[in-house]
This record gives sequence, C-alpha cells and structure tokens, in this order.
Amino acid sequence: MKRIYLDHAATSPLHPEVAEKMLPIMLEHFGNPSSIHSFGRDARRILDESRRNLALKIGATSSEIIFTSGGTEADNLAIIGTALAHSNKGNHIITTEIEHHAVLRACEYLESIGYDVTYLPVNDQGIISVDDVKKHLTDQTILVTIMYGNNEVGAIQPIKEISKLLESHQAFFHTDAVQAFGIEPINVKELGVDLLSVSAHKINGPKGVGFLYAKSGIKLKPTLYGGEQELKRRAGTENVPGIYGFSLAAELSLKNLEQKREVFLSYKKEMISVFDEYQLEYEVNGLLNGLPHVFNVYFPKTHIESLLVNLDLAGIAASSGSACTAGSVDPSHVLVSMFGKESDRITSSIRFSFGYGTKMEEINYAAHEIAKIVKRTAKSK
Repeated sequence: MKRIYLDHAATSPLHPEVAEKMLPIMLEHFGNPSSIHSFGRDARRILDESRRNLALKIGATSSEIIFTSGGTEADNLAIIGTALAHSNKGNHIITTEIEHHAVLRACEYLESIGYDVTYLPVNDQGIISVDDVKKHLTDQTILVTIMYGNNEVGAIQPIKEISKLLESHQAFFHTDAVQAFGIEPINVKELGVDLLSVSAHKINGPKGVGFLYAKSGIKLKPTLYGGEQELKRRAGTENVPGIYGFSLAAELSLKNLEQKREVFLSYKKEMISVFDEYQLEYEVNGLLNGLPHVFNVYFPKTHIESLLVNLDLAGIAASSGSACTAGSVDPSHVLVSMFGKESDRITSSIRFSFGYGTKMEEINYAAHEIAKIVKRTAKSK
C-alpha cells in the first residue's frame, strides 16, 4: 500500500541534508557555547553563524533573534513577556479567534491574572478586518498579536496594514509566522512588526527549536529563569545542533520560493480537477490564494472521524482542526469563527497540506482515493 503524507502543516519531515550535516555537530561540536575553552568557542562560532544566517532571512539583526524550544515558547515569550514587561502602560491585548492555541492559551493565562483580551472575529474567508482592530484599540492596549497565515485554512492576514495602523499607538505588534515562514517572503522591517515567531519543524528542520524576533529595544520579561543566555532574555544552554539544523533548513526552504509556491498551488488545482471529475459535492474553506501549501476542503454529508480513519486505511495522512477523542469531536475553533457553531463544515472538513517530498503523481493518486472515500462515506450517512 502506498503511504502519502499530506499533513506538512502539522509537521514536516527532516530534510536528509539537514540530518546528515547535523550529525557531526552533535558528535564533534558538543561544547557549551557559554564555555570559554576551545570546545565552547567552536560551539559558539556555530551558534553565532546560525543566528546571523537566520536573522538575514527575515531582514533582522543577530541581536534581535532569541532562540527558543519552538513556536509555542516563542509565542509565549512574545505575549506573556511583553504583557508583563509593560503592565505599567496598560492591560489590554487584541488577538483573533483563529490563532494557534499557543497564542490563545497564553492570552487566556493573562486573562486569569487580570489582563483584558479582545478576540476579534473573522469573515467566512478567515480574514480579520483592520477596522475591527482600530475600533478595539484603547489607551490601555499594549499588545496586538495576529497570526501571519492560518494553519488550518491558510488565510493570510493584512499584517502590513495593521502595522501601519499601530505606528501612532503604543501597542507592540506580534505575529505568529510559524506556518508562513519558508512559504511566504518575510521581511520584518517591511512588515513593520515588533515581534515574530518561527519554528524549525515546519520547514524540514528539527523539532524542539524555534526563534522569536524581538525588535531592538523591546523589553521582555523572561518566562524562563536560569543562566544569562540569549542576552538574558531566555535562560538555558542553547541547542546548538538544532539551531544549526534550523539555519540550514531555512537556507534550503527559501531557495526558489516562488517556484515552490506555484508547485503547491498546482497541487490544489490538481485535487480540484479530480474532485470535479468525480462530480463530488465540495467547497474550499478559505481562499485558494492563501498559504499555497494549505488546502482545507468541506465535503457535505461526511464526517471528520470517518474520513480520517478511511484515509489512513488508504495510506493517506491528512488532518482536521478538530481534536478527535473517543466518541466525540471538539470542533475546529477556526471553522467555528468562520462559519458559526451550527455549520456542517465544522464536522465535515479536512485539511490537506503539502511540502518537501510531495509529488504530483502522489497528489493525483491521493485525490482519486479521497474522491472514492468521500463518495462511499457520504452515501453511508
């Protein structure tokens, strides 16, 4: 049986070149980068070069990069660290209903200790209104955190427009770019953001490493306490092999970016062509011109759990925004925000996502299998 991985938005396979080049770092350059002896200096050199390389990829300076254990920690440091460091200026935060749970849970924590959080709705394409942001800004607003591209439906938010709006306001602007980095060209200066989160495992790098871009001069209250690593902003001995692998993965991921985007868009069009060939009843959730690697499709008269199980039995890995547990489905908060709690889309939508190693012949084969499964499961309802 063929096994086809169409869940790259959840995590991506480690690039073979990254794996190969990380091994010598683990075996030969094991020193602590804070040590002053030659072993430590070797590790420090690798760390500094990797930091410099990643900073260049987003138009930042090396000192603006804070290495973390991944996107979740980067989001937490950005949101909680900013809120606690600037509580003397206000206690209001603006975010959206469709953020990753790393953002939503961080905001919920701040609510539990007295902060006020506004959760903005989105339209049926998954996009917020800049006017909504403007309407909810107050003199107490200290942070706006809005994701660059959504992990479930691929909706891209008007980040530049929001940053323009905030130019004359005290609020700092954070964007979770975990799903967009390596897919969309990102320059923090052009975007106008103050804080930006990225994770390695979404771009064929190792798990357990990410970074937070924090614009020079921004004060953050650390969320970890210990040593004085990362300019005293994030304690803990740096994961040198992981950071090196992250840097290399970014280098590989950002090559031929436009060509990669066109290939992923062609995969969406191929799946649509096959679905039309089978005369399936379906609708795309979100816009086709959102994040090119994310493709969320609503199949009426089907059910998430049944679809996912049957797809897995056919060797096709996909996902939904729902947390499936024994006998129950926790609806996707993204689709709820887009279509309402009563919409059938919440229980009948599947996300397919593409990445390194995905081939057109796999897409064609998978689309035919998906169409057969949808026809079969829809009839049995």
